[in-house]
Amino acid sequence: MKARRNKKQLPSFRKLLKTSKVKLENKLKNKQFKQQSTLKKYRKEQRKLRQAVRDAVSKKPIPLEDPKHKRRPDKRIEREEEEEEEALPLDMMDEDDLQLMKDLGQRASFLTRDLSSSEPVHTKKRKHERIIDKYEKIPRTLQTEPEKELIHLLPIKDKSGIIPQTREKPVIDSNNEEEDQEEEMVLEEEIIEDPIQELTIEEHLTERKKKLQEKKLHIAALASAILSDPESNIKKLKELRSMLMEQDPDVAVTVRKLVIVSLMELFKDITPSYKIRPLTEAEKSTKIRKETQKLREFEEGLVSQYKFYLENLEQMVKDWKQRKLKKSNVVSLKAYKGLAEVAVKCLCELLVALPHFNFHNNIIVLIVPLMNDVSKLISEMCCEAVKKLFKQDKLGQASLGVIKVISGFVKGRNYDVRPEMLKTFLCLRIKEVEVKKDTEDINKPKKFMTFKEKRKNLSRMQRKWKKAEEKLERELREAEASESTEKKLKLHTETLNIVFVTYFRILKKAQRSPLLPAVLEGLAKFAHLINVEFFDDLLVVLHTLIESGDLSYEESLHCVQTAFHILSGQGDVLNIDPMKFYTHLYKTLFKLHAGATNEGVEIVLQCLDVMLTKRRKQVSQQRAFAFIKRLCTLALHVLPNSSIGILATTRILMHTFPKTDLLLDNESQGSGVFLPELDEPEYCNAQNTALWELHALQRHYHPIVQKFASHLIAGAPSEGSEALKPELSRRSAAELFEAYSMAAMTFNPPVQSSAPKMKGKNLQGDSFLNEDLNQLVKRHCNEVVTQLPLDFTKCLKTSLQL
Repeated sequence: MKARRNKKQLPSFRKLLKTSKVKLENKLKNKQFKQQSTLKKYRKEQRKLRQAVRDAVSKKPIPLEDPKHKRRPDKRIEREEEEEEEALPLDMMDEDDLQLMKDLGQRASFLTRDLSSSEPVHTKKRKHERIIDKYEKIPRTLQTEPEKELIHLLPIKDKSGIIPQTREKPVIDSNNEEEDQEEEMVLEEEIIEDPIQELTIEEHLTERKKKLQEKKLHIAALASAILSDPESNIKKLKELRSMLMEQDPDVAVTVRKLVIVSLMELFKDITPSYKIRPLTEAEKSTKIRKETQKLREFEEGLVSQYKFYLENLEQMVKDWKQRKLKKSNVVSLKAYKGLAEVAVKCLCELLVALPHFNFHNNIIVLIVPLMNDVSKLISEMCCEAVKKLFKQDKLGQASLGVIKVISGFVKGRNYDVRPEMLKTFLCLRIKEVEVKKDTEDINKPKKFMTFKEKRKNLSRMQRKWKKAEEKLERELREAEASESTEKKLKLHTETLNIVFVTYFRILKKAQRSPLLPAVLEGLAKFAHLINVEFFDDLLVVLHTLIESGDLSYEESLHCVQTAFHILSGQGDVLNIDPMKFYTHLYKTLFKLHAGATNEGVEIVLQCLDVMLTKRRKQVSQQRAFAFIKRLCTLALHVLPNSSIGILATTRILMHTFPKTDLLLDNESQGSGVFLPELDEPEYCNAQNTALWELHALQRHYHPIVQKFASHLIAGAPSEGSEALKPELSRRSAAELFEAYSMAAMTFNPPVQSSAPKMKGKNLQGDSFLNEDLNQLVKRHCNEVVTQLPLDFTKCLKTSLQL
């Protein structure tokens, strides 16, 4: 029974709770209404006070009664005024009194008349005074004393009301104005504090060092706190980022640079290895543990601060671009470039270090236009960052994003960009696509058997084992967390499509553009991945470019290299005769520049490797003879490193085509005479000549060239005294060209100077210099002729006689 009573009493208790809540709400509402009413009264009083002050400051006369807003008086008041007029006739008043009565309205102001006159007209409890009483209250002015002007001060509010405050204005004589001004100046100087003493240069520098040291310590303390516990101290990132707005002009630029670099390193360290996505509404509403909530807060704070940091870097770059229009007292115009360079460097580091994190595409959009910047330093910095990204990007997702932006930028600028932008394509890791195509079936993801297939082909026990095996394979695949081959192949294919579209657009629309060498070099590298259907059209375009004559020598070499890269891959299947490209290279070999800054030799060596060595089955003996003879002639008038590379290529060709050892013999093979001026390698009869150039190269001043010449004269043996050392024989021609480079203007190895030896003659004085130059040349040529084959001695002797 007691339990039932308690159950019955529960609803009444709930009602009491509800009524008490309503009462509390009503009390709160009443309190709020009272506060609002008091606020309104206070605001009204403040308005009245401000209005009173404005009226007191203004010196415009305020009439006692405005005829426009005159209210109809009561009949009782009119009667009293009539009685007063009858009681005080005009004859009894003096002229002065009448004049004062007329000027009464003009002299009375808001503060000099009675406060009752300031009450509004619509008040019912208005106090009416007689005109004589008002007249009596006005003080009489004497002509002997000058009127004193009053300065109206702020009134005082009391319980009784508003009490006006005034002060007499001192009368200024015209004679003593200058003295008063001097006194005012003295007073002002007394009031102003003593000026700050100017610091010397040394004191200023010491003060700056002290400030800078304090800022450095503060930055270090914040950074170490964030690194020690990022989740708890994520708010200190905001404090550190606020130092980017440093306003002290002495250390503003240096502090901002330090903060930029510190934040960049912090983000590289504390950023997770996954992309943080925004939470959905369902995830926000669900209850989670404290640890999960703490992690979410950390991720949200990290993403927001990273976003603001990137915006700050972008603004610094924009400030540098608009330095002519923007002026700042804290950062000078000269300092904008330094800040922008540091900001761009940090953006490049984040582009390479955090390709998986949020806002990576925003960084790409910032970096790509800076690759074409006027400043060479910033342009190279951005290009190097993009190259690093391409080299380390295994999957291809980040590379695809950069390629899309670069392609759109090049097209938007109408192909008027730096060639370095397109040269970054050479660092793409697209060689893997060729391997993946060959092993596509092997690396294809395994498909599991369906239930029907299992039931049809397997027994009950086998189905059970198969189910456990498939479960284990799925778990292993998830644990590996490696991207599938199909996804990687798809990304690489899409990237290559964009690259080839960019290349073909330039070949079609901008053939005279400085981008052409970069395009041809890129086509040469990725030619094996081009679809076979485009080969014929592409070879026609390359041949027309060569025949046009608008290309430079290096550009024409790139065209030849691209054509043979196309034919060396999938082009082997096609029946295409590249004889015109062989003819062009053979014809233009002697146009090669012999200077130290020449880069064409390396391209020539690569072309020869692709055209002759790798296509040995398609190359005839006559063509091999012609190229070997021309290469040995070319080795006479180029620098030592170029001679070494050319002789190394000749050695490889002599091993590839063994019958070319006929060029080391004096006897001629077949009919005809060698025609060195003919540009057709097939018909110049190179088999009827000899490599007499090697005898001249044996006396070359560079020791490595001498070794190669002696090695080739001996027939390029692999063993014996004339064989090359492994350090020379195992290197390719391009590697030897780079190893013995003359870029540093030094010989490698050092060359010994040989003094001329003359028997029976004293070389004192100028006896050697006075020798006839013609006799010296003839004597040197005779020495060379004695070492040449017999068929060349006649030609050289006749030329010397002429």
